[in-house]
Amino acid sequence: MRNFEFAPLAKEHVAAVLAIELQAHSHPWKASMIEEINGRGAQNSVMLVDGEVVGYFYAQNIVGEVSLLNIAIAPNQQRKGFGRALLGHFLEQCQSCEAESAWLEVRESNQSAMKLYLDEGFNEVDRRKDYYPTDGGREDGIIMSYYFMFGM
Repeated sequence: MRNFEFAPLAKEHVAAVLAIELQAHSHPWKASMIEEINGRGAQNSVMLVDGEVVGYFYAQNIVGEVSLLNIAIAPNQQRKGFGRALLGHFLEQCQSCEAESAWLEVRESNQSAMKLYLDEGFNEVDRRKDYYPTDGGREDGIIMSYYFMFGM
């Protein structure tokens, strides 16, 4: 895996993030959502390889409960360990702000992401029936959580 670094998501990253969003997701966020980088409790980061954005996440920290709202690695950079590293950075950020828990939702069909989340310590806790749109209808959203242990 090539050298990489993380940085807080900034305005100069938005165009690259939007390009990845459009390539990586079957139902991408609207540009206006990608451009909103400083919302309430924002805890957003990009992953840079040789100065280029290859991945990002949008997260929201509300009173110690962090929600991973969106995460992606550019399709041409997937299967190189960058997703695991980006998720690890997310969890490190949660720990550094002493979050109690982290939450996310993932499409039921996204088995590779679910495996990654489980491998990294998330647990499936619930299911939202017919939550996500698909080309042929709807699919369930799997709710996953991660609890941090401090002072133990």
